[in-house]
Amino acid sequence: MAIGQNQFGPALDEVLKRNGESRGAAGAAAHVDASLIGKIVKGTRKPSKEVMASTTKHYDDGQLYIAAAGEVTHGAFVPWLNNVDLHKSSVHLKTIEEIREALDSLMKAPITKTKDQLNEDDLKQIKLTMMECVEAITALTHYVAVLCKEYCFSWMGAWKEHRAYLKSKKYVK
Repeated sequence: MAIGQNQFGPALDEVLKRNGESRGAAGAAAHVDASLIGKIVKGTRKPSKEVMASTTKHYDDGQLYIAAAGEVTHGAFVPWLNNVDLHKSSVHLKTIEEIREALDSLMKAPITKTKDQLNEDDLKQIKLTMMECVEAITALTHYVAVLCKEYCFSWMGAWKEHRAYLKSKKYVK
Protein backbone atom coordinates (compact mmCIF):
# COMPACT_ATOMS: atom_id res chain seq x y z
CA MET A 1 0.00 0.00 0.00
CA ALA A 2 1.38 3.41 -0.96
CA ILE A 3 2.03 6.08 1.63
CA GLY A 4 -1.08 8.14 2.09
CA GLN A 5 -3.45 5.37 1.12
CA ASN A 6 -6.04 4.31 3.67
CA GLN A 7 -5.05 6.75 6.37
CA PHE A 8 -8.61 7.86 6.91
CA GLY A 9 -10.19 4.52 7.86
CA PRO A 10 -7.82 3.74 10.73
CA ALA A 11 -7.99 7.35 11.94
CA LEU A 12 -11.80 7.26 11.94
CA ASP A 13 -11.72 3.97 13.83
CA GLU A 14 -9.45 5.51 16.49
CA VAL A 15 -11.66 8.60 16.80
CA LEU A 16 -14.76 6.42 17.22
CA LYS A 17 -13.06 4.34 19.93
CA ARG A 18 -11.80 7.47 21.70
CA ASN A 19 -15.28 8.98 21.66
CA GLY A 20 -17.05 5.71 22.50
CA GLU A 21 -19.14 5.97 19.34
CA SER A 22 -20.37 3.37 16.90
CA ARG A 23 -19.93 3.16 13.17
CA GLY A 24 -23.63 3.91 12.99
CA ALA A 25 -23.03 7.25 14.69
CA ALA A 26 -20.29 8.06 12.19
CA GLY A 27 -22.60 6.98 9.39
CA ALA A 28 -25.31 9.28 10.66
CA ALA A 29 -22.84 12.18 10.79
CA ALA A 30 -21.77 11.41 7.22
CA HIS A 31 -25.30 10.62 5.97
CA VAL A 32 -24.26 7.11 4.93
CA ASP A 33 -24.93 3.59 6.14
CA ALA A 34 -22.91 2.12 9.02
CA SER A 35 -21.80 -0.71 6.74
CA LEU A 36 -20.06 1.80 4.47
CA ILE A 37 -18.25 3.23 7.50
CA GLY A 38 -17.20 -0.34 8.36
CA LYS A 39 -15.78 -0.85 4.87
CA ILE A 40 -13.89 2.46 5.09
CA VAL A 41 -12.47 1.52 8.50
CA LYS A 42 -11.42 -1.93 7.20
CA GLY A 43 -9.86 -0.40 4.09
CA THR A 44 -12.03 -2.26 1.59
CA ARG A 45 -13.65 1.00 0.43
CA LYS A 46 -12.08 4.40 -0.17
CA PRO A 47 -13.83 7.22 1.65
CA SER A 48 -15.46 9.79 -0.59
CA LYS A 49 -14.57 13.44 -0.15
CA GLU A 50 -18.11 14.01 1.14
CA VAL A 51 -17.73 11.34 3.85
CA MET A 52 -14.36 12.76 4.87
CA ALA A 53 -15.73 16.31 4.92
CA SER A 54 -18.75 15.49 7.06
CA THR A 55 -16.94 13.25 9.54
CA THR A 56 -14.00 15.62 10.01
CA LYS A 57 -16.42 18.49 10.59
CA HIS A 58 -18.51 16.40 13.00
CA TYR A 59 -15.61 15.07 15.11
CA ASP A 60 -13.28 18.12 14.74
CA ASP A 61 -10.28 15.90 15.47
CA GLY A 62 -6.77 16.78 14.26
CA GLN A 63 -5.87 13.18 13.51
CA LEU A 64 -8.93 12.82 11.30
CA TYR A 65 -8.24 16.08 9.44
CA ILE A 66 -4.62 15.04 8.90
CA ALA A 67 -5.71 11.64 7.59
CA ALA A 68 -8.24 13.25 5.23
CA ALA A 69 -5.58 15.60 3.89
CA GLY A 70 -3.26 12.62 3.38
CA GLU A 71 -5.95 10.77 1.44
CA VAL A 72 -6.83 13.70 -0.80
CA THR A 73 -3.17 14.49 -1.56
CA HIS A 74 -2.16 10.82 -2.02
CA GLY A 75 0.33 11.11 0.83
CA ALA A 76 1.79 14.55 0.04
CA PHE A 77 0.98 15.73 3.54
CA VAL A 78 2.01 15.01 7.12
CA PRO A 79 1.30 11.35 7.97
CA TRP A 80 -0.22 10.58 11.35
CA LEU A 81 2.53 9.13 13.53
CA ASN A 82 0.98 5.95 14.90
CA ASN A 83 4.11 4.32 16.30
CA VAL A 84 5.44 7.04 18.61
CA ASP A 85 4.67 8.38 22.07
CA LEU A 86 2.05 11.08 21.52
CA HIS A 87 1.87 12.21 25.15
CA LYS A 88 1.79 16.00 25.20
CA SER A 89 5.16 16.24 27.00
CA SER A 90 6.91 13.90 24.59
CA VAL A 91 5.48 15.70 21.58
CA HIS A 92 6.45 19.05 23.12
CA LEU A 93 10.10 18.00 23.57
CA LYS A 94 10.31 16.36 20.14
CA THR A 95 8.85 19.47 18.50
CA ILE A 96 11.49 21.67 20.14
CA GLU A 97 14.19 19.27 18.92
CA GLU A 98 12.85 19.29 15.35
CA ILE A 99 12.50 23.08 15.27
CA ARG A 100 16.10 23.47 16.47
CA GLU A 101 17.37 21.07 13.81
CA ALA A 102 15.41 22.91 11.12
CA LEU A 103 16.70 26.29 12.32
CA ASP A 104 20.31 25.04 12.36
CA SER A 105 19.90 23.77 8.81
CA LEU A 106 18.17 26.97 7.67
CA MET A 107 21.16 28.97 8.90
CA LYS A 108 23.47 26.90 6.65
CA ALA A 109 21.31 26.92 3.51
CA PRO A 110 22.99 28.86 0.69
CA ILE A 111 19.76 30.46 -0.49
CA THR A 112 21.40 33.75 -1.50
CA LYS A 113 22.89 31.97 -4.52
CA THR A 114 21.04 31.49 -7.77
CA LYS A 115 20.51 27.94 -9.05
CA ASP A 116 23.36 28.47 -11.56
CA GLN A 117 25.76 29.34 -8.72
CA LEU A 118 25.03 26.25 -6.66
CA ASN A 119 27.43 23.32 -6.54
CA GLU A 120 26.61 19.76 -5.52
CA ASP A 121 27.32 20.40 -1.81
CA ASP A 122 25.07 23.48 -1.88
CA LEU A 123 22.23 21.44 -3.38
CA LYS A 124 22.72 18.75 -0.73
CA GLN A 125 22.49 21.39 2.00
CA ILE A 126 19.32 22.85 0.49
CA LYS A 127 17.78 19.37 0.27
CA LEU A 128 18.81 18.65 3.87
CA THR A 129 17.26 21.95 4.96
CA MET A 130 14.06 21.14 3.12
CA MET A 131 13.84 17.72 4.79
CA GLU A 132 14.56 19.19 8.23
CA CYS A 133 11.72 21.64 7.63
CA VAL A 134 9.38 18.79 6.63
CA GLU A 135 10.29 17.01 9.88
CA ALA A 136 9.57 20.20 11.83
CA ILE A 137 6.24 20.61 10.02
CA THR A 138 5.36 17.03 10.99
CA ALA A 139 6.27 17.67 14.62
CA LEU A 140 4.42 20.99 14.77
CA THR A 141 1.31 19.53 13.15
CA HIS A 142 1.20 16.72 15.71
CA TYR A 143 1.88 19.19 18.51
CA VAL A 144 -1.15 21.26 17.55
CA ALA A 145 -3.32 18.13 17.16
CA VAL A 146 -2.23 16.78 20.55
CA LEU A 147 -2.83 20.10 22.30
CA CYS A 148 -6.25 20.46 20.66
CA LYS A 149 -7.20 16.99 21.89
CA GLU A 150 -5.67 17.40 25.36
CA TYR A 151 -7.16 20.81 26.11
CA CYS A 152 -10.40 20.55 24.09
CA PHE A 153 -9.53 23.19 21.51
CA SER A 154 -11.11 23.02 18.09
CA TRP A 155 -8.75 21.97 15.30
CA MET A 156 -10.94 23.77 12.78
CA GLY A 157 -11.26 26.75 15.10
CA ALA A 158 -7.47 27.08 15.29
CA TRP A 159 -7.22 27.11 11.49
CA LYS A 160 -10.10 29.57 11.13
CA GLU A 161 -8.40 31.88 13.60
CA HIS A 162 -5.10 31.54 11.74
CA ARG A 163 -6.76 32.29 8.39
CA ALA A 164 -8.43 35.37 9.88
CA TYR A 165 -5.03 36.52 11.12
CA LEU A 166 -3.48 35.98 7.68
CA LYS A 167 -6.35 37.90 6.10
CA SER A 168 -5.96 40.78 8.59
CA LYS A 169 -2.29 41.03 7.59
CA LYS A 170 -3.31 40.92 3.92
CA TYR A 171 -1.26 37.76 3.33
CA VAL A 172 -4.34 36.18 1.75
CA LYS A 173 -7.39 37.66 0.06
